[in-house]
Amino acid sequence: MKRIKNSLIFFVSMHVYLFILMYSISCTAQSTHPSLLALSKKDHTLAIVNPSTLTVIAKVPVGEDPHEVIASADGKTAYVSIYGGGSLHTINVIDLATQKRLDDIDTKPLFGPHGLMFVNNKLWFTAEGSKAFGCYDPSTKKIDWCMGTGQDRTHMIYVTKDAKKIYTTNVASGTVSIFENTSTQQARREQWEQTIIPVSEGSEGFDVLPDGTELWAASAKDGKIYIINPTTKKLSATIDANVNGANRLQFTPDGKLAFISSLNSGNLTVYDVKTRKLLKQISIGSGAAGILVQPDNTRVFVACTPDNYVAVIDIKTLSVVNKIDVGGNPDGLAWAQ
Repeated sequence: MKRIKNSLIFFVSMHVYLFILMYSISCTAQSTHPSLLALSKKDHTLAIVNPSTLTVIAKVPVGEDPHEVIASADGKTAYVSIYGGGSLHTINVIDLATQKRLDDIDTKPLFGPHGLMFVNNKLWFTAEGSKAFGCYDPSTKKIDWCMGTGQDRTHMIYVTKDAKKIYTTNVASGTVSIFENTSTQQARREQWEQTIIPVSEGSEGFDVLPDGTELWAASAKDGKIYIINPTTKKLSATIDANVNGANRLQFTPDGKLAFISSLNSGNLTVYDVKTRKLLKQISIGSGAAGILVQPDNTRVFVACTPDNYVAVIDIKTLSVVNKIDVGGNPDGLAWAQ
């Protein structure tokens, strides 16, 4: 009888233990959705941050020169470009639920992966060292398409939701490339047409308005913002913003504001998109790189690279409300739904 009682106690204890263990694992997995993702170039890590508490949930080791990060549409996977000034050929893959690094993507013969986007269940990336960009299919684990730009330092990329238009900034050439899929049903292969628009050397950070009517690119060299009409594929206006050292530019999801960071300045520059007027310059540190606007349009996260923190800006008040320690020299930022 005593032996049966002890066995029953053991049986119940084990079931309670397993329930607690499974619940703990479930909570850990769920805690990564949504998440702020932030790269540390100094520590070679990807920080997974709880956006509600602004605490770092985990840090995952990544390659030697991480620059940009993006999450898959389902928020389960993160991709990190290992840049090396255009000489390397690796994109790290991280499972956000287990917070572990998976098998890398070898981008050879495309070198210098940098800018990233995840569209149509595929990963799109620039290959600066090869003057090109490519497309990786996670389902087949293969790079299934690439296209050359013929431009120097093809750095950042934007792909429309239907993947019919692709935009890149080409830093050293001082141009913006617009690629448009002009294929017809009768065509035996995909046909793409490239339009090269001269802007200014150093044009790097850019974004496209949510309605697709304008593309804004910021130049680190002359501090100007170049506005392009994607329909006419022509430069439509220039703003003398004086944001020397401009690094990234991003619109709010409602398309009302544009934020521009600068590695040379301690200010985050804010423009009213409709009036194209300077709205405010927010003091955030001594320099900044990556920008991420929270999808609900409430906050902006800015990687203050030389200051070793990510600044949190309230969009309503346009003021710094917090700082997050994600590791030394933070840069690329992304949102995992």
